[in-house]
Amino acid sequence: MKHRIIVLGAGYTGAVAAGRLARRLRPEDVAITLVNAEPDFVERVRMHQLAVGQDLRTRPFSEMFADTGVELKLAKVTGVDVDSRTVTVDGATGAQELAYDTLVYALGSGWNTQGVPGISEHAHDITGRPGALRLRERLAGLDAGEPVIVVGGGLTGLEAATEIAETRPDLDVALAVRGGLGAWLSPKGRAHVRMVCARLGVTVHENTSVTGVAAGHVTTADGTSLPAAVTVWTTGFAVHPIARATTLEVDGTGRIVVDGTMRSVSHPDVYAIGDAAMAMGPGDKPLRMSCASGTPTAWQAADSIAARLTGGKLPDMPLRYFNQCISLGRKDGLIQYVTADDRAVRAALTGRIAAVYKELVCKGAAWGVVNPLLGMPTRARRLAQDRAGVSPTVR
Repeated sequence: MKHRIIVLGAGYTGAVAAGRLARRLRPEDVAITLVNAEPDFVERVRMHQLAVGQDLRTRPFSEMFADTGVELKLAKVTGVDVDSRTVTVDGATGAQELAYDTLVYALGSGWNTQGVPGISEHAHDITGRPGALRLRERLAGLDAGEPVIVVGGGLTGLEAATEIAETRPDLDVALAVRGGLGAWLSPKGRAHVRMVCARLGVTVHENTSVTGVAAGHVTTADGTSLPAAVTVWTTGFAVHPIARATTLEVDGTGRIVVDGTMRSVSHPDVYAIGDAAMAMGPGDKPLRMSCASGTPTAWQAADSIAARLTGGKLPDMPLRYFNQCISLGRKDGLIQYVTADDRAVRAALTGRIAAVYKELVCKGAAWGVVNPLLGMPTRARRLAQDRAGVSPTVR
């Protein structure tokens, strides 16, 4: 009987984990099922590009996983029972229950409205393709001079505001940030972001908390009303709620608490990766939700599962940061170098070379999904057998 591995979610982390497992293990020994609601891979780091009208390359999973042994199940995950080791999904044929021996939870994160009134009714999100496409349609219908406000000064907010301003210089684009613009960046990084915003005509409202969103305007904590024909809300991510509804140990945000191999500390047959995992990095600091964190956790989980199943050596991969890559439109960017625990250092790349660097990073991330071993040769290993000749579970 094959060892059943189910991977939930086919974003960067889930797709990489499934592909890496398929290359580490022999198809005669394992059955790998990848559950995802959409039939093709979504480059989440490019949603701001999609929102302004740029067309992205279609990457069907049927092509990406051809001849790998990974079975793709197009369905929405509706429930997980980690005590009975089953997953409930809803697909074209209706509800179905899937049993697993090992579960890789990679459902990621989505829009975080933070409970601010009016966001669900009047704001747009770009955490996924449906939201980006809705924003795309809305922006296309705006007349010259209409106001657009992006709320949130993190990487997503900076990329969205500058992309919109560069693509639609006829619009009145503003950016509202809680603190100072690029406060977490180095002095060089902050100065460059400020310069680009000025060049693109982005009005920056610093030290501004938006407390309400309505049709035509947003309201700030001090009662100021800022005009907004379109509001784009980018103030962070919220993890998928399913894990919190299980008996898995989760943190206060609903992320699954894992050890250094991405294994659940409460349920050893469950692994969590990407935004769904509460994983610790250098300095005992939690890894932030990002592609930069997600892909290494996928490698770690896949290699750990393979090692435990085949009796191999557990990986000891350092989970650390090197830089933060920010596109500022198609012609400019910022590469902020950071310490292992993600604190900005003085060094940074700016301008056109940074834009090219960021584009290469985005292309590299997509290439890494198709090539989860990064082009390195490997030999699929057989599962270890116990004395009775039975393959072990990952316990």
